[in-house]
Amino acid sequence: MFKSLYFGLLALVPLVFSHYTFPALVVNGARGGDWVNVRMTNNHYSNGPVTDVKSIDFRCYTSETNANATTVNVAAGSQLGFAANGNIYHPGVVNVYMAKAPGDVSSWDGSGSVWFKVYQLSAVTNGGSSISWPATALNTVTFTVPRNLPSGQYLVRVEAIALHSASTYGGAQFYISCGQINVTGGGSGNPGPKVAIPGVYTGNEPGILLNIYYPVPATYTQPGPAVWSG
Repeated sequence: MFKSLYFGLLALVPLVFSHYTFPALVVNGARGGDWVNVRMTNNHYSNGPVTDVKSIDFRCYTSETNANATTVNVAAGSQLGFAANGNIYHPGVVNVYMAKAPGDVSSWDGSGSVWFKVYQLSAVTNGGSSISWPATALNTVTFTVPRNLPSGQYLVRVEAIALHSASTYGGAQFYISCGQINVTGGGSGNPGPKVAIPGVYTGNEPGILLNIYYPVPATYTQPGPAVWSG
């Protein structure tokens, strides 16, 4: 009995360590503490993903923790990133969304059509001969905060979409975190298009529901709206 239990637990080890969270923000190369500027997610122990794109957890994954965080100052035009607690293991892509709070971001849930995409890291294809995933093996996702983004407090949300089991509906795995930032020195841009999360995806998008192995996709369509660069 004990031997069976031992080997059963051992079999779970690769699964657990192939999953990950994004617990920390990185501002101009300086990494903050875990769950300081990022709202603690339900999977802070399990590392498990969200698979239901219609769930309220698809927004910030905090239905169990009900967490908020400390808001960090970030200058418009500077480098901002999310640090993972391990390398991004599975083949897949990354999106980063932001949403401007109407007041204090720490008491805001990010509801409504308020989210706009500021960064994406997609697949590389060459007509069906091969497909590669630049996000794989990264442990930090870094992007430039648009210089023309209006000043104010924002939620910033990362989603790494693992596609190794995406050939059936609900098979794509989403690793999600939301950080809290106060953008300083911003401009007068009008970010968009804006979407609601959940609501941005149905789960049937060609970049979410697909077999990445055979036949090798000739192209890849990144899910979500176009990136707003300011």
